[in-house]
Amino acid sequence: MLPKLHLIIGWTAIISPLLHILSDFIEVFGGGYSASQLWLNYLAFLPIPFLMIGLHAFQRPRSGWMSLAGALFYGTSFIFFAGTTLYALVAKTVDYATLLEELGSIYTFHGGLMVAGGILLGIAVIIARVLPRWTGWLFILGVSLNLLFHLLAFPALSQLIGSIVRNIALVGMGVAILNRRKSV
Repeated sequence: MLPKLHLIIGWTAIISPLLHILSDFIEVFGGGYSASQLWLNYLAFLPIPFLMIGLHAFQRPRSGWMSLAGALFYGTSFIFFAGTTLYALVAKTVDYATLLEELGSIYTFHGGLMVAGGILLGIAVIIARVLPRWTGWLFILGVSLNLLFHLLAFPALSQLIGSIVRNIALVGMGVAILNRRKSV
């Protein structure tokens, strides 16, 4: 892999999740969606499909089919989620609970795709041992929390917990990529 590509993957794995966390905090402390928060969220979601393929490529050849499948499933779900952010902007949707109500099962389907992809990618990280194993475990924990909170019908706000856990895992992967690149 080209050295500059490592830098792009590493920095994207740090910046995009941090933007997403910032967007989540703005949503919570702002009492729901706002146009600026949704645009920030869109900027955070936009590179995720490419980032997932980059994380898979960084771990090759040790990553295997689970990494590729996980990257494709998770990345595909974020193509949809980026679209839902634009939908929320146009429809002037007030918060996450309303967005879920408006989009229904199609949103749930893509949430399931995200969970399946996150678990597969997390397992691949653990098995490949190219990225720190704890990041794979944390990624699995994050998507599992999202699934658990959905199945138990917790308030929509609880989804932020899983989101933050997933994003911390991605930041950890990005830092590991940048540190590994320095030592090569």
